[in-house]
Amino acid sequence: MENKSHALAAGAFVLLLLALLVALALWLTRDTSAQRVYELSSAQAVTGLQPQATVRFKGVNVGKVSAIGFDRQAPGNVLIRIAVDQHAPITQSTFATLGFQGVTGLAFIQLYDSGTSKVALRADVEPPARIPMRPGLLDQLSERGLRILGQLEETTQHVNQLLGDDNQKTMIGAIDNIGQAARGLQQFSERAGQRLGPLVQDATATLKTVQATSERVGDSADEARISARAFRAVTERMNQPGGTLDQLSQGVGTLGASAQTLNTVTLPRLNHALGDTARMTRQVGRVAVSVGDRPQSLLLGNAPAAPGPGEPGFSATPGQP
Repeated sequence: MENKSHALAAGAFVLLLLALLVALALWLTRDTSAQRVYELSSAQAVTGLQPQATVRFKGVNVGKVSAIGFDRQAPGNVLIRIAVDQHAPITQSTFATLGFQGVTGLAFIQLYDSGTSKVALRADVEPPARIPMRPGLLDQLSERGLRILGQLEETTQHVNQLLGDDNQKTMIGAIDNIGQAARGLQQFSERAGQRLGPLVQDATATLKTVQATSERVGDSADEARISARAFRAVTERMNQPGGTLDQLSQGVGTLGASAQTLNTVTLPRLNHALGDTARMTRQVGRVAVSVGDRPQSLLLGNAPAAPGPGEPGFSATPGQP
């Protein structure tokens, strides 16, 4: 009895310890952040997707799959409910696809945003708002593979029809006709070669004449190139430093400097000499007038000036002292 009681106690202790460990794991892995609930309705299969599967937004973990069931509003669709972190940027243009993790086959929900809307998708409505579900990469590959297989099957049917018995006979007849046409063309070419011999000789002579003409034209072109090179050499010598154009530019500069010297030095001096000459001419004129009026001034000198007002001998009546 004591052994059984010890065994029961040990078993109860182990069970209690396991329960504590499970409770501790649940407590440590609990998600205390506020979450928003959305729904997804998928017309494709969701193989590999399980509750508590990861929900990612562009590769970042933002939530978990809370439940998987069937959609009553759309018979045949799978209804997926997800709980997403409240800080996840879920908008009205967000859509979901089904992704797979490596080679394990485990699926997860991948969220994307097309960027056409910046309005946040409400989560405070009942039933929860729905995020559109689009086919994933594997679904697209499967769909395209089925289309390719259908096209291959159709192509195979067309090839089988083309290679049928009736078509084979037609193709063989066409090949025979082509062979006959080739033989007839060969005979025609032989006869034509016999008749076209003189024409070929004339054509050969004409080609030789054309060749000689082209050679003469080539010689003329060579002479033209030589003349062009000589003209280019003359032009380069004219444009070189110290050439004709450079000397002409220097002559123009010298002429400009001479004109500037004439304007700044020679003309002012000439104007000054002309002014002195004009003053001297006026003085000579006054002397000539004075001599004409009083010839005796040449011997006696100039008469004294008449006294002015206030001076001794001044008289208001001319000729009277």
